[in-house]
Amino acid sequence: MNALPRPEDRARYPDCADCFHCGLPLPAGADWQVEIDGIRRAMCCPGCAAVAQAIVDHGIADYYRNRDGYAATAGDAVLPPQLRLYDNEEAARNYRAADGMLEATLSVDGLRCAACVWLIERRLRQLAGVVAADMNVGTGRLFVRWDPAQCRLSAVLGAMREIGYAGYPFDPARHEAQLRRAGRTLGRQLFIAGLSMMQVMMYAVPGYLAADGTLETDMAALMQWASLLLTLPAVCYSAQPFFRGAWAALRQRALTMDVPVALGIAAAFGASVAATVRGSGDVYFDSVTMFIFLLLCSRMLELAARRRAACALERLQHGLPESAQRLDAYPASREATTVAAADLMPGDVILARPGEAIAADALLLEGETSLDLSLLTGESAPQRRAAGEAMPGGAVNAGQPVLLRVVRSAAGSTLATLVRMAEGAGLGKPALAQWADRVAAWFVAGLLLLAVAVFLFWQWHDAARAWPIAIAVLVVSCPCALSLATPSALAAATDALLRRGVLIVRPHVLETLHRATHVVFDKTGTLTMGKPVLRDIAFYNGAERAPCLRVAAALEAGSAHPLALALLAAAGPGPASASAAGIRHVAGEGIEGTVDGVLYRLGSAGFVAGIGGRFLQPVASSGSSPVWLGSEDGVLARFDLADGLREDAADVVARFIAAGKQVVLLSGDQQAVADDVARTLGIPVALGGRLPDMKLAYVQELQREGAVVAMVGDGINDAAVLRAADVSFAMGGGAVLAQSSADAVLLSGRLSTLADAAEGAAAAMAVVRQNLAWATLYNAVAIPAAAVGWLNPWMSGLGMSLSSMLVIGNALRLRRLAKGA
Repeated sequence: MNALPRPEDRARYPDCADCFHCGLPLPAGADWQVEIDGIRRAMCCPGCAAVAQAIVDHGIADYYRNRDGYAATAGDAVLPPQLRLYDNEEAARNYRAADGMLEATLSVDGLRCAACVWLIERRLRQLAGVVAADMNVGTGRLFVRWDPAQCRLSAVLGAMREIGYAGYPFDPARHEAQLRRAGRTLGRQLFIAGLSMMQVMMYAVPGYLAADGTLETDMAALMQWASLLLTLPAVCYSAQPFFRGAWAALRQRALTMDVPVALGIAAAFGASVAATVRGSGDVYFDSVTMFIFLLLCSRMLELAARRRAACALERLQHGLPESAQRLDAYPASREATTVAAADLMPGDVILARPGEAIAADALLLEGETSLDLSLLTGESAPQRRAAGEAMPGGAVNAGQPVLLRVVRSAAGSTLATLVRMAEGAGLGKPALAQWADRVAAWFVAGLLLLAVAVFLFWQWHDAARAWPIAIAVLVVSCPCALSLATPSALAAATDALLRRGVLIVRPHVLETLHRATHVVFDKTGTLTMGKPVLRDIAFYNGAERAPCLRVAAALEAGSAHPLALALLAAAGPGPASASAAGIRHVAGEGIEGTVDGVLYRLGSAGFVAGIGGRFLQPVASSGSSPVWLGSEDGVLARFDLADGLREDAADVVARFIAAGKQVVLLSGDQQAVADDVARTLGIPVALGGRLPDMKLAYVQELQREGAVVAMVGDGINDAAVLRAADVSFAMGGGAVLAQSSADAVLLSGRLSTLADAAEGAAAAMAVVRQNLAWATLYNAVAIPAAAVGWLNPWMSGLGMSLSSMLVIGNALRLRRLAKGA
């Protein structure tokens, strides 16, 4: 019992600020009370309230008057003291959400199948105060959200321990170490099972090969006793995961894959022990060891699948820097101090050395460098950055040391946002996986009833065969193909696409994209770059390209106007660059200045014509903006600037049309501009002049006609139509990550990754269909064959294990999608 304050200090505790029953501090907003001796006493949790009420109801309230210490809490029996370390205020600050709730991502050890996920989620949702509990079977992580006034993190962890699963707040290094430990433990169990199987087979084979009467009875008995001793390590050690999983499931009145497996192992081993002791009857020690070994092989494959599915997210987690070099006295001093990345605030100046990850979104203060954005976008080529340009958090400085001014905290950086989105990507379940989970649960229940019915029939028909046939029925089934291979396939495809720069945010993306009948593209920022580029140049009076671009760049130097930036980009850096003097801006018209002693004008047709007294006829263009260059000698050039099409846009459109999808361009620009883009890219339907509400109405009209719509936009504008579409994609970027309403984000900014996602979705759905078809065919054939006595237990174990390995190996093929990255 916990120490109790002296009675004279807190006589009868009328104003006690701690729990009256256990003495722990009361959580904020706690309202659990129990009337004891006519006074309402405060309790810290429902468990203490229930225990105190039971004490009063049983007439033993004298306990509280005579005690000399506080009682243990209601959860002490299942909550190790170390779990309570997660309840302190410092830990709570790390989990606090904007609405006062707490939320955390937990690593979970001991997952065996998708039914385990269902069991964990159901148990946690029973806890008072738990708002959400979503398990990602691919990564082994659990997202929990709870009300701190009603629940504590230690209670969540304790509830998981009650059902046989170890959980702890996610830490990349600890999670990786835990996976390694789990792999080593499983490896030892697999080794023991394999060794037992080989040794038992040595004693079993002579019995199979010997003709009737040729093997002496004493020798046969000796071999059986030897087989029994050699099978014990496999059953008592290697089979522990199955027995623990089955026991935890039965305690929760749930049926998981471990239940028939554990029953099959126990029944076969028990029958063999009984036959060995009696000296008569069949023994199945070889079948038991083989079944355990092969099933552990499939489980090892499952563990590898989960680790591979989580590896892309692991890379993102490791990319988050823990510290930064902050210049507290900049610009007076450039002395740097090492601080935690979490302590960075907007306005701080930090130093990024070569090879270091940038701790937070920032602006480059001076100089220039190159960035490695491969972790954020999948692009391997370094990108140049000059002073004043954005540096996203998580990018690696691949150039020289630079100074940066933080514009967003580390928690809100591009990489941190990306990690949060990726963590939540696998928490939900698509409809197909939910259906598979429900079918698998009913499948296990039906299998157990069938095993009982088969046993009773054979007990009546041929009692000697009843036990082995019932064991074969229990062992031969393969529910994991229904409950695990489907999420494994989706996790493998999601991981592969993340490697290629496609972040899947919602669980239904792959399934819905595969069913999509219409692919609707926004124009600006989606099919186009979202900024003007130089499309064409017309020359006059014998002018040439290089000198004209040189003069235009000199006039526009230092300008931030989009058209000016396009001309500067077209001119590019070079030794022939010039400088302009006497710059004069004319609002709405253009710019005038002297370059190499010659007066030039750059801007509208009328403005440029004014310098030489000539009038220029306007040029009709489709979607381009003409910018004229002239001097006193006349017009020199016309620069046609337009929103540049993405290089891969035409190929993507062609790939979707070849796949049988209806492609539509939906744009707010004028119809003529939309028609021009559609004609260039080969899009059959172009709708221009559509405001956001008109875009939304068009998509909803398609859906009413039965279409499944995939919408592709820039992620910031048109949020309503992105949410309304059956599945939506946003072009990547730091702002997009923070503001996107889409179901997936194209991180690389390459439109071709959208077509990759469509092909990945088709491949994933094909694998899922293959796995479900195989599971249905296998069980439809194997279970009746076992029920009529055509399969003995060892053949059933072999079939079940090979079936498990087949479907998971088939799912892992989807990782090949990443090879094109």
